[in-house]
Amino acid sequence: MASAAGSSNVMLAINEKKTITTDLYRPLRLYIASTYSEREAAAADDDLSVVCDLRAAVEKPSLPDPSSLEQRRDALLAYARALALVEPRFPISPDRAHVHSLTFTWHDAFKGNKKCALASIHLEKASVLFNLGAVYSQIALAADRSTDVGIRIACGAFQSAAGAFAWLRESGAAAKAVAAGTTTVDITPECAGMLEKLMLAQAQECFFEKVIGGGKPPALCSKVARQVGILYEEAYTALSASPLSQHFDKTWVSHVQLKAAQFYADACYRYSLDLHEKEEIAEEIARLKIGMSALADAKKTTKGVAAQLLDSVNKLESNMKTNLERAMKENDRVYLMRVPAAGSLGALPAASLVKPTSLAEVLDASKERLFSSLVPDGSMKALSKYTEMVDNSIRTQAEKLQQASEITRVRLKEMDLPDSILSLEGNITLPMDLKEDVEAVQISGGPAGLESELQQLRDLSRVNQELLVQTEELLQKEANEDAQFRTQFGSRWTRPQSSTLTKNIQDRLNLFASNLKRAADSDSLIERGVKENYSLMSILDKRPIESALPSISRPIMSLDGNEDAIVGALKQSLRQLESLGAQRAGLEDMLKEMKRKDDILPKLMVGVGSHDDLFKKEIAKYDPICADIADNIVAQEQLLLQIQAQNEQFAAVFNLEDYKAARERCYKQIAAAVVKYQEFKKNINEGLNFYVTLQEAIGKIKQQCSDFIMTRNIQCREMMEDVQRKLPGFRFSSSSRSSMQRNAASVPPDESSPSPPPPHAQAPYASPPGVDSRHGYSQPEARPAYSQPYPPSYGATPQQPTYGAQHPGQYQPPPGHDCGQPAYPGWRGPYPYYNAPQPQQSVPCPQAPYNATGAYPPHQSNYYRPQ
Repeated sequence: MASAAGSSNVMLAINEKKTITTDLYRPLRLYIASTYSEREAAAADDDLSVVCDLRAAVEKPSLPDPSSLEQRRDALLAYARALALVEPRFPISPDRAHVHSLTFTWHDAFKGNKKCALASIHLEKASVLFNLGAVYSQIALAADRSTDVGIRIACGAFQSAAGAFAWLRESGAAAKAVAAGTTTVDITPECAGMLEKLMLAQAQECFFEKVIGGGKPPALCSKVARQVGILYEEAYTALSASPLSQHFDKTWVSHVQLKAAQFYADACYRYSLDLHEKEEIAEEIARLKIGMSALADAKKTTKGVAAQLLDSVNKLESNMKTNLERAMKENDRVYLMRVPAAGSLGALPAASLVKPTSLAEVLDASKERLFSSLVPDGSMKALSKYTEMVDNSIRTQAEKLQQASEITRVRLKEMDLPDSILSLEGNITLPMDLKEDVEAVQISGGPAGLESELQQLRDLSRVNQELLVQTEELLQKEANEDAQFRTQFGSRWTRPQSSTLTKNIQDRLNLFASNLKRAADSDSLIERGVKENYSLMSILDKRPIESALPSISRPIMSLDGNEDAIVGALKQSLRQLESLGAQRAGLEDMLKEMKRKDDILPKLMVGVGSHDDLFKKEIAKYDPICADIADNIVAQEQLLLQIQAQNEQFAAVFNLEDYKAARERCYKQIAAAVVKYQEFKKNINEGLNFYVTLQEAIGKIKQQCSDFIMTRNIQCREMMEDVQRKLPGFRFSSSSRSSMQRNAASVPPDESSPSPPPPHAQAPYASPPGVDSRHGYSQPEARPAYSQPYPPSYGATPQQPTYGAQHPGQYQPPPGHDCGQPAYPGWRGPYPYYNAPQPQQSVPCPQAPYNATGAYPPHQSNYYRPQ
């Protein structure tokens, strides 16, 4: 114990506990290597060295000058934080012998001949916290309290000392040290509590010195002095109880006892001065007698106290005696008031101006990086538990927010808001799914665009019919010439008849003609359906489509003219509701962001034992947001009730029921128009696909017919030469030769001949669905998406071609022959892209298309169904 007299009062400081040198490096490193790995132990070498250096700094004795004391304080704080990180990672205790050969030894601060040696981290922590409080008390005692700055430093340091002893007691460090084994009395919870009160009493005493020096009113000085006395009385009570009563030196007890009496008497003295000013002489006399009696009793039992303290007490006693004599004379001569008994007086008022300074921040080790790579399983399990608690809390709040938003959506939909307000202002909207359907119809051309697509059907039908007629004329012309030569030469004309060879082709052409006839009937049904339903579908051509919807109109006559006020109030409520919705979204984002930043692992690593208190403290961070969510939901419910009442009034004034009925009828009309348009569009697309596919098939057969006729002409020339050789002197007439030549000239040359192909191959007439067809039958050169040269269609039964197999002289296409030829030789489209030169490729001739099965039989295609 150290004491000093600043101003006129003597105060006490606590001496530090002493320790001996302890090797931390070897035991801790062996534990890391055995529990984790040698690699982890090597990685922790630097951290172990830091801890050892901090311990060595604590082992050195401190110097009394202020700068040394501050360095000592910082060293103790640093080592205390390091111990907070060591405790959860290294089981240093008598009942957990995982860290071998590690014992801490500390001497009693008040009786140096007593010491404690335990393998306990709790003893180390408690001793360091004790020394921290002692150093703070020494800093306070070293301050010059004769100045305002010195009083402020001393007062703050005493409160910090009280905070250190309070932390020693409240954190459980003292209790755990006692539980670990036999320890010294100075670090017991009882001693820590007594020292806390003593430090607070001396801090309050600093305030007393300040108010006295500042000339404050006697009433205020009395309150401050009384609180000083109360704190000293509490310290004296603890000193008088076990286990402290037999441990401290008598001078300590005498000092605290006399201090308690001194400040009680001083409070009475200052209070009596205030009573004298109020001319309450009787109570003044009583208070002075009570204070003097307390001083006299204390002076009888106090021995060995500092002379400065006795001088201060004697001076106070003298002043009180002088005032008492004066008051008694005045009362006897002037006031003649009855002096009340001591028991009838109330307690003196007190004013507490001090409290222990929390050391939680300076002792927080969560930001330290020592041994950060060593994470025990217990800490990870605790972290998992806390994370689950946070997730459950956030999930509950998120569900509340989502439920509130869903309630708002449903309630507004039931009230047809804000659509009715938007309709009144001219901002009408369609349901989203119906609007998307209408937009798709308008993008594809709308009902007005159906006429151009019907024209495409008519043009494609005409082109297919012309191709079919041209193909039939080629075959008929060849057959007529064959019959002419057969009549002329009789039995000498031995090649097969044309009708025999072309029977399959004629069957295919007849089937194509039949399909074209049925397709024309379907086209007529579609055209008639479009005309009959055009008035229904014409609503889809309105742009924007919302212009076709009915709107809410203001009443023609108004009794009180409050329509604008009704609408304004309802719009204002809706804006408030929207603001609440935005607030909910922000609150949910705040919860997620707080959870993202919420990392309590460092705090778990510096704590031991049960983490429930830490969990409660950390979870409490979310309470303000949860409270805001609850307030938001309550406010929304009240606002929805208000909106419901306002909407009922709005509906009555603007006759919303008739408007809703008209709007629903319009919705149904638009939906029916979309369905009908889609039906016609689908049928037209099927027709376009049919004609494009059929055009390609007819074109291929026409090309095969041309190849067949060319081959027949070659056979004809050879047979004529053969007949000429067999009949000497026979010569063909010029008319027969010219006929044969004309027939050969009418046949396009084979692609295998030396003559070059046309620069641009031509495609069938019409475009596939979805590609605009332009006037003039322009069409991209690429084939349609289907891969077959001619889709299986038109009613033929599947079989392999027999042409040529039954007749030796039948024409077979040469290898590499390209069966696809332009529908119209010499035709060009209007755009260069459609007429790009095609690479000359030798492709195998596809299988004859006229033996495939039909793709559009009347009973399978909507295109052939009656409209």
